[in-house]
Amino acid sequence: MKLRRKRIAQVIAVVFVFNLIVMGGGAWFAYQESPPIPDRAVGPDGETVMTGEDIRDGKEQFQKDGLMNHGSILGNGAYYGVDYTSDALSLKTEYMREYYAQREYNASFAQLDSEQQAAISERVKNDLDRSYDGGPIEYTAAEVYAHEQVRQEYVNRYHEGDHQRGVPEGMIDSEADARRFADFAMWTAWFSHTDRPDGESSYTNEWPYNPAAGNDATGPVMIWSVIAMVLLVAAAGGGIWLYRSVELPEPSSEGISVPDPGDVEIVPSQRAALRFVPVAAGLFLAQVFLGGLLAHFYIERAGFFGIEELFGTHILQLLPFAMAKTWHIDLGILWIAATWLGAGLFLPPLLTGHEPKRQSTYVNVLLGALVVVAVGGLGGIWLGSNGFFESELWWILGNEGLEYLEVGKLWQFGLLVGFGLWAWLAVRGLKPLLDREPIFGLAHMILYAGGSIALLFTAGFLFTPETNIAVTEFWRWWVVHMWVEGAFEFFIVAIVGVTLVSMNLLRRQSAEKAVMLQALLVMGTGVIGVSHHYWWVGMPDVWIPIGSVFSTLELLPLVFILYEALGQYTAMTEEGGFPYKIPFMFIVASGVWNFVGAGVLGFFINLPIINYYEHGTYLTVGHAHAAMFGAFGFLALGMVAYMLQLAIEPEQWDGSWLRAAFWCWNVGLALMVFVSVLPVGFLQLEAAFTEGYAAARSLAFYEQGIVQTLFWARLPGDTLIILGTVIYAADIVRKRSVLRSTEPDPTTEDMAVAEGVLDDD
Repeated sequence: MKLRRKRIAQVIAVVFVFNLIVMGGGAWFAYQESPPIPDRAVGPDGETVMTGEDIRDGKEQFQKDGLMNHGSILGNGAYYGVDYTSDALSLKTEYMREYYAQREYNASFAQLDSEQQAAISERVKNDLDRSYDGGPIEYTAAEVYAHEQVRQEYVNRYHEGDHQRGVPEGMIDSEADARRFADFAMWTAWFSHTDRPDGESSYTNEWPYNPAAGNDATGPVMIWSVIAMVLLVAAAGGGIWLYRSVELPEPSSEGISVPDPGDVEIVPSQRAALRFVPVAAGLFLAQVFLGGLLAHFYIERAGFFGIEELFGTHILQLLPFAMAKTWHIDLGILWIAATWLGAGLFLPPLLTGHEPKRQSTYVNVLLGALVVVAVGGLGGIWLGSNGFFESELWWILGNEGLEYLEVGKLWQFGLLVGFGLWAWLAVRGLKPLLDREPIFGLAHMILYAGGSIALLFTAGFLFTPETNIAVTEFWRWWVVHMWVEGAFEFFIVAIVGVTLVSMNLLRRQSAEKAVMLQALLVMGTGVIGVSHHYWWVGMPDVWIPIGSVFSTLELLPLVFILYEALGQYTAMTEEGGFPYKIPFMFIVASGVWNFVGAGVLGFFINLPIINYYEHGTYLTVGHAHAAMFGAFGFLALGMVAYMLQLAIEPEQWDGSWLRAAFWCWNVGLALMVFVSVLPVGFLQLEAAFTEGYAAARSLAFYEQGIVQTLFWARLPGDTLIILGTVIYAADIVRKRSVLRSTEPDPTTEDMAVAEGVLDDD
């Protein structure tokens, strides 16, 4: 089957419009169907229990104090603490039972016989099984009692502190603030058990699983799970058929001249782009050390190998879990982004032999801006969480408090400006190609991929701390998911295509066709595939069939990427003298981990019936680490290896340290995911299915002997990942001293493939 580039470009345009219509309509739907924030909740006598303002203030407190990176809300956030929605709902049912037991039998619920317990449990379930038609929330007397008890519980836990739970003292500054946070959590619990008007399920589609409250998986969840499994088989077969049917060239070094690193001159802008590498390596090193601390927090909730005996205070008070996790996530985003930005500015001269005037100066400016944003953003998170910013400044300069979007809005805007500056510099560097190729050419694809990252990031500016949590989550996942499953995947295939062309392993036109086809599959499935994040956050059940179908189809481009990785491995090994084996090792590993993490594990946890029970468990942790570090991290590291190999004289090149780091990372990641993280996740899945979701996220679950053993089993894998990163950082430092001199005014003859690339029309 022959496909022309122009035809693929036309289909991409149609898919883009289709995505825009579906997700634009979804945005309107999100505002219309989000759970209501009533003016107040009242008891049987009309007394006010909480107000809508209390709920909004509670959400602000939730974000301001970084509680999303300690526990989770509606299943989204960190898994160290409880899920606040599920915890509030579970406590609500328990206290309601106690209220009725004391009122009717003058005894605790546990002291009643089974018949009495069954009668009270049914009464509680009936109290909670109702719909909402507007006006104030009408609590029963039992609900009023439960609400007050949960408030006090949250004051004790989050204001006074609970080291056994890993909660530092003063995590929430005052009792009043803790009570408002409890109101917010109780509101999410309320709409999780309250049916939509004229509907048969709650605002969260009966999530979380809590039989005591009447929450159980709905019919559509099971039906669409079965459909998704059938679709998986069809999609896998279709992907293989399509790959075999479409005439796409495989990268090959047979019969061609692969440019030797010594045949390529390095220009000043490339030397400047290389400065992104040590900065990114420092961020990476800090991230993995924090990752080791976070893993240990699950074993010693407030300590670290007895260090508190030495300093007289618990490490939890010095560096709370929420702060460590926030920095861990943001450092990961920053080091990968910094590496990709550097690679995107290093590659253009290889393809064009063109060095714009003052390009190196502007690249240095971009790097300086990145450092300012990184330091300002990470520092602002700490300052904001510790109350140094007054009024609205806490979420503008400090911490917005949403997972993956923790930095303040000012620093987010700085990142957006940085993306714009990068795009301008990339245009300058690629201009000889841009001027002669069509709008669907390879250089354009790089710009589209980078531009889509910036475009989707703007969704993070469409909400404030006062926005309804369901609408906030709608837009937050536009950034997070569409980055990962859309723009990042697009950037991967584009940057790999450019790299293969720069190595002379593919003609530019051939690479363009392959990149466009994979971009079509990625954008055609990944964008609307975001909808599986809307199932349990307060969006209507229309997203269940949409999310099921498109989440399953997301496997299709990953089949292509896996086949491409296998083809790249063949190219790497078919000729003994191939000079770029180490960069290719990382690129191949990226494709394999992408298939395992995003494909296999992603499909499993996104089956609606599985996701209903596992949402917010360690199964998601395994998926996230394999996909984020395995796919995007390894690609970034592969680009670093390629950049360094070109920038160092061949006789001084030593890849042994990078090779050692490569195997430390791969073995360590495999041990962490398959020996520790996934087994814990499967135990959580079983606990959620048999005991309820709150039990699976409880402290009692994490303190089980087998779970603690599995946490300790993570130590070898984490140690190897840290060791690999230390080796890598040390290698970056030592290689800085052997970088070769630059060619200030290159020609196409100075770049081994530039002339061929420019003539390939």
